[in-house]
Amino acid sequence: MAISREKKTELINKYARHEGDTGSVEVQVAVLTEDINELNEHLRVHKKDFHSQRGLMKKIGHRRNLLAYLRKEDVNRYRDLIQSLGLRR
Repeated sequence: MAISREKKTELINKYARHEGDTGSVEVQVAVLTEDINELNEHLRVHKKDFHSQRGLMKKIGHRRNLLAYLRKEDVNRYRDLIQSLGLRR
């Protein structure tokens, strides 16, 4: 269920703010969003997998907190990120 190493590297390269950046808010949110999307697909098939459902809720909460932080710190970066990820905020 975890995203592949290649996909994660691709996301890191796309959303990194500078060379070697793996921990910026943009990268973290992008990786979490991909993870959330994969968990959603898993839960569509396995409706009674409540352990994965709990993990999904934790990831959603973490992404929500990161987005709130980014919105508070830099609104333009926040808007660019949600636009590029296709989030509905």
